Amino acid sequence: MPPVFRFAPSPNGYLHLGHAYSALLNFDSARRSGGRFLLRIEDIDATRCRPEFETAIYEDLAWLGISWETPVRRQSGHLADYRQAIETLAGLGLVYPSFESRAEIARLVAERRAQAAWPCDPDGAPLYPGVAKRLPQVERARLLETGAPYARRLDMEAACAKTNAKTYAKTGALTWIEHGQGPEGETGVVAAGAEAWGDVVLARKETPTSYHLSVVVDDALQGVTEVVRGQDLFWSTSVHRLLQALLGLPPPVYRHHRLILDAAGRKLSKSTAATGLRELRGQGATSADIRRLVGLP
Repeated sequence: MPPVFRFAPSPNGYLHLGHAYSALLNFDSARRSGGRFLLRIEDIDATRCRPEFETAIYEDLAWLGISWETPVRRQSGHLADYRQAIETLAGLGLVYPSFESRAEIARLVAERRAQAAWPCDPDGAPLYPGVAKRLPQVERARLLETGAPYARRLDMEAACAKTNAKTYAKTGALTWIEHGQGPEGETGVVAAGAEAWGDVVLARKETPTSYHLSVVVDDALQGVTEVVRGQDLFWSTSVHRLLQALLGLPPPVYRHHRLILDAAGRKLSKSTAATGLRELRGQGATSADIRRLVGLP
């Protein structure tokens, strides 16, 4: 079977040079290997994703000389797939609702930090500090009945219970094959340490899936075999490998690539007009210029 690559942007802003680099790497790799190239629109955030940004994605990629298979998978059209995955995890006893708002969680973190250091995930965000997992069933049912907003979280402690230092009881040893390179030069067979992420959100009442959940479901359903993406997502792969194993999904091979940075050495943002593809095209840049700017032949 030919390898399957994908580029999966969110339509919450215009594409920039970093997106161009990742899209071109995937497209070039598919062409060289005789594989397939898919475009996926990750539009689960209804408050930030807009139709004009999705249209701009198609225009920018076509201008770069990139073509893709149709129809394009739009996450908003496949919410039932994500609900089914969550119910599978819930059937394993690994999902619980948490009712704190973001402001309440920030307050709880501040209280914990006033007493001692509080752990953060690999991205630097504080781990979930709440006690919703230990709520009595009667109180949990009462809150659900009132219609209170909640998030559905993965019970990471239960999911990552180990039989020994290297083996998870529910999934066995978890690793992934890395053909690129991590932030500290990690490559080859990489051990997945999902517990470092704490009880990650799988869905919210208003958003029925999360990035972590939808990306593994989508990759499996679309038959993606090669995930080529930025180094900023390297350690997220630990969560993805755990979810793949729990859900019985086949793991792709991963290749995390360098990031395109701005003049100050920061990761590019969709709000950075100087590196936006539409702005550069408006200034007369060509697709060949974009390849040169991101260091591709």
